[in-house]
Amino acid sequence: MHGSKAFVADYAVALSAALKSAAASKRAASKAAAIAQMVDAVLIPPIAYIGEVLALLVDPHWSVGAQNLHPESSGAFTGEISGAMIRDLGALWVLTGHSERREYAAETAQEVARKTAAALRVGLKPIVCVGETLAQREAGQAEQMVRQQLAPVFEMVGAAGMRSGAVAYEPVWAIGTGETATPEIAQAMHEVIRRELGNLGEGVAQSVPVLYGGSVKAANAAELFAQGDIDGALVGGASLDAQEFVAIVAAAMDAAASAA
Repeated sequence: MHGSKAFVADYAVALSAALKSAAASKRAASKAAAIAQMVDAVLIPPIAYIGEVLALLVDPHWSVGAQNLHPESSGAFTGEISGAMIRDLGALWVLTGHSERREYAAETAQEVARKTAAALRVGLKPIVCVGETLAQREAGQAEQMVRQQLAPVFEMVGAAGMRSGAVAYEPVWAIGTGETATPEIAQAMHEVIRRELGNLGEGVAQSVPVLYGGSVKAANAAELFAQGDIDGALVGGASLDAQEFVAIVAAAMDAAASAA
């Protein structure tokens, strides 16, 4: 819950400058544009600023998402917003099951599944967030918890639904703490998620992006993206700094170019 209209306007200027600087310093602009098409960059502001962010987007390869939605399409749910409303605002993506929603709004795995299905019904691309607490990891329950969070979503939306979105692994103990799962720890859980996706059917594991979220910064992005099952990042606090965020996107572009 960050930002204001003034912040969005300033951010757009800073983002434009950072993108131009990155293109000039790393590669020719034509090559940068070609590589950018390999990477989906999504800004996910508070719902109040989706319109402002869309109006100020400085790159045609970037899109906008929402941080949450209600599982019902309409009704007496004061203060909530439906997937259709989010689409009407122009957003293409939406987060479901973010750790803060699970913790502070007591969202269950079943509710996350309902929200994911609701997003898909209106053409939104869900980013399903999963992850364990420090206590669960120390108890040896990390993989079990992630599987339990994924299971109701898989059951409700199936292979077709998952192919339309992404999964983000965000270890709760590494969010906003400055702690980051080592690339090896992150890769190990991404491998688990990839295996679970594979159980949905042939080709699902390869077609669904699996992102890492947990104190991702420019300083550690390249090492994370070098892991075999980490397709990208769900960036938190670092995204509030346009230059830092563009550096993370540039690391993703480099990883995509290396893999191409």
